[in-house]
Amino acid sequence: MQQINRLPVLTVLLGILVWMSACKKDEYYRDSGVHDPNFKGSTMDYLDAVPFHFDSVAAVVRLAGMEEVFREDTLTFFSPTDRSIGRLVKRLNQNLYTLGYDTIVNLEDVPAVIWSQYLQTYMFRGANQLKDYPQIDYNLRSIYPGQGYLSWNGTAMNIGVIYNDDNGVKYVGYRQLSIAYIPNPARPLDNWFRTDVASSNILTYNGAVHVLRDDHNYFGWDYSKFLADMQVIMDSDD
Repeated sequence: MQQINRLPVLTVLLGILVWMSACKKDEYYRDSGVHDPNFKGSTMDYLDAVPFHFDSVAAVVRLAGMEEVFREDTLTFFSPTDRSIGRLVKRLNQNLYTLGYDTIVNLEDVPAVIWSQYLQTYMFRGANQLKDYPQIDYNLRSIYPGQGYLSWNGTAMNIGVIYNDDNGVKYVGYRQLSIAYIPNPARPLDNWFRTDVASSNILTYNGAVHVLRDDHNYFGWDYSKFLADMQVIMDSDD
């Protein structure tokens, strides 16, 4: 009896299996590019659902007395991460100690009025997505200036979309939201505190969340102003 050479048969079968596997992976990778941007809950629920990044942020919302707003009002929230609060408290304690004030042990040691004042600089009325903001080019602000907005408590801010370059071609790359605090409304083009958005268009039941980059330096934007406001309150308590 002639012996059958099994090697070519096995090779063909292996090739078919690899081809079928590749087809399935292609389908997987194509489908995986589409994600549901909708979070099934309020903006407050979203912060609570991601404690690794927003545990302190959620605590500040509650300390500021804004929890109901984050659950029920329609708002756009440019959310900082916990690291910006951590950096703020660390530097605040260094300066408070040097100046002879009590340091911050818990977030509750910062007066609610302070938390509320600075939290509201990240909050805006309405539910606005990336597509709702105009273009900004920080090198050509005279042509693409973004747009000025007033935050929840009337603080002057600028918001715009950066159109990135791709392979040397201007404005055809990915788009990224950017927000800036304007310290002096009388000089609206000077000394901005700018932070870009890391993740945009997270849609909750009552609005939109845009998460700021982790390198957003200090919660509240202007550290020197935050410190000065803390000193005023601490002096008034003495």
